Amino acid sequence: MAPRSRLTIEDDLILPGPFDLAGTEAPWFLPDDEAEDPAGSDLAPLPRSERASLVDAAGWRAAEAALAADLADLAFDAGRLAERLVMAGPGAVRRLALDEASSLSWWAGDRITGDRLALWLSYRIGAAEEGGEGLIRTAWAARRLMAPAGQGAGPGRGLAALLEATLGEEGRADPELLGDVAATLAPLSGCSAWTRGAALFHLWRSLDERPDHLRGLEAAVIGMRLAAGQGALPFLPLSLTGFSALTASGSPEARLAGWIAGAHRAVLAALMRLERLSAWQSRALAETADLSGRTPAKLIAALAAHPMLAAPQAEAETRASRAAVQRNLDVLVARGLVREVTGQGRFRVWAAKL
Repeated sequence: MAPRSRLTIEDDLILPGPFDLAGTEAPWFLPDDEAEDPAGSDLAPLPRSERASLVDAAGWRAAEAALAADLADLAFDAGRLAERLVMAGPGAVRRLALDEASSLSWWAGDRITGDRLALWLSYRIGAAEEGGEGLIRTAWAARRLMAPAGQGAGPGRGLAALLEATLGEEGRADPELLGDVAATLAPLSGCSAWTRGAALFHLWRSLDERPDHLRGLEAAVIGMRLAAGQGALPFLPLSLTGFSALTASGSPEARLAGWIAGAHRAVLAALMRLERLSAWQSRALAETADLSGRTPAKLIAALAAHPMLAAPQAEAETRASRAAVQRNLDVLVARGLVREVTGQGRFRVWAAKL
């Protein structure tokens, strides 16, 4: 049988397939670069709606107008508290910050007592126990609340500077996020500090950029700092008598009403605690008038200024010998004026028995 001849096919006769490009023609699914007016094209997307702001500025302004009388009452008592803190000295601010931070820890779920917080801040005692992470978070809140009033919010710096001073120093927020938050709250620049603090609190709690276990605590701290303004009050107390200021929801008016009511009760509670501290100091001086020397009076002043006091710190505060400090502390404990906190035989710490 004769061999078959080879079948040859000319390349020019091959028909193009459905996915072959015709010359330099671009794929059909790529956008047309030559189209100068895509809005006029039949394939253009539908008109996009404007991006809504996370803060209802008009709602917050209307809420402030509706609650003007309540805001005035809060401002009056907050001014009384600021005056009392100035007269009482930095020790009163420290005590108030510890009480507020401890209350916030219960709202956040960490449940840190005031004694444990004071021991950690003063002597770094207690973080190795169960719940040490919560203790460190609560201590951060207390340190931020103790900062001097108006820190970071100097003339011409604004909200971004306050946020940076409160959060940025410890790497808790990036500058871009702080700038966005400040820009979002810019429409409320004409409102009172109380209103802007409440709006900032609710705004920060809604941010997905912050971790869940830090978001609420950070929101409360920066909201209290902003609500205090740049006066003598370092922060606006919120949680000393409950959490209504932190849990209010709904419309801006409902949130602002809860914020004002909770803050007002907390301010009155802070005034009562300062009154108890002053009464204790007067009673302690009266009941130790029979003791000789100046060490008892200096020791009472140190216990009023510091929530927790160890023997070396008391020795430095009073400039007395260790034996004199220990002897006078034992007398104050015996007379029911001071309590020992640690329950140990060594490295003991004392606090005023209010």
